[in-house]
Amino acid sequence: MAVLDHISSQEAMALENKYGAQNYHPLPVVLSRGEGVYVWDVEGKKYYDFLSAYSSVNQGHCHPKIVDAMTHQAQTLTLTSRAFYNDMLGKYEKYVAQYFGFDKVLPINTGAEAVETALKVCRKWAYEVKGIDTNKAKIIVCKNNFHGRTTTIISFSNDPVARKNFGPYTEGFIKIEYDNIQALEDVLAQNPNVAGFLVEPIQGEAGVYVPSEGYLAKAKDLCETYNVLFIADEVQTGIARTGRMLAVDHENVKPDILVLGKALSGGVYPVSAVLANNEIMNVIRPGNHGSTYGGNPIAAAVAIAALEVVKQEGLTENAEDLGVLFRSKLNKYIENSNIVKLVRGKGLLNAIVINDHEDSDTAWNICLALRDNGLLAKPTHGNIIRFAPPLVMTEDQLLDCVNIIISTLNQFEK
Repeated sequence: MAVLDHISSQEAMALENKYGAQNYHPLPVVLSRGEGVYVWDVEGKKYYDFLSAYSSVNQGHCHPKIVDAMTHQAQTLTLTSRAFYNDMLGKYEKYVAQYFGFDKVLPINTGAEAVETALKVCRKWAYEVKGIDTNKAKIIVCKNNFHGRTTTIISFSNDPVARKNFGPYTEGFIKIEYDNIQALEDVLAQNPNVAGFLVEPIQGEAGVYVPSEGYLAKAKDLCETYNVLFIADEVQTGIARTGRMLAVDHENVKPDILVLGKALSGGVYPVSAVLANNEIMNVIRPGNHGSTYGGNPIAAAVAIAALEVVKQEGLTENAEDLGVLFRSKLNKYIENSNIVKLVRGKGLLNAIVINDHEDSDTAWNICLALRDNGLLAKPTHGNIIRFAPPLVMTEDQLLDCVNIIISTLNQFEK
């Protein structure tokens, strides 16, 4: 079969099921093209994308400026490894460091790699700067977190599907309740070996759980009091998704370590980054950490273009305005709904909770009906449907999508 031969949806799904590892459970739709807020399946049916590749495609599918940057760089120089300098990496490092207000960036590829990098930086800082005894450092994490699926990361997950039969697990983590400032303070007060607090400003995979107002600011204050690094995992919530450039910006919090990925490239190439100031990042020396592809010229060019698009097109402000409109329309519907319990979120990262149990298939069936009606979304944790369209969406498009969502939900009202 030639690479460009046309195949049907059924043929494409059959190929994946036969030759691919079964580590995902996709919605049964086979996409072949994307532009802006839209995607098309192989049969030519058009859909609104309301997942944005888990917030990777904030700038819209195949944004011409980002694609042009990637294409030009791919025709010039693709990869040197870090054995040599290249003429794009320094430009990118300066651009992204100044963009987010940090001294230094450690460039890497994927979100999980970036989280692993942040954990290593935090531990090394703990031993060399804070003075914790070797191998005694602890990092606080929150229950129901999602930071990736590497062996170390699943060691502090409480998702049985992600954890079961992948042990033995990595030690050195303390799990506390999310959005519980007292639990954080108790651990910090009782354990002098805490090096860092790793937190999602909004727990996306858990169902778009937004913490209480002031939680992040109070957590940052406690970290400063106890000389502990506040590590913000903004892989999904960053790059304008929540109506601010970073979700921590809602509370004017400056992380000690910032973790970015996904929309850092606009979804066209794997790019992630860990940012920190010199007193933290300078613990990393040659040989301590690296990646053959980390900081490659294509990634550098793409990330600069992707970040430029966010500012030039006002995507942060658009996400804030459309998010308010989206939640107001859904809340009005929920007032008389028997199927939807609530809507929550910030900016254009939102979720509805279906008035059903987690093990019910109602949310899945709703997503199948949404697909049939021209909108793609995906359940998380059984009875929650996440809605995260590209941030280039217009008000008219959003209202069209709200109509699709409400008309579909009406099909399931009891």
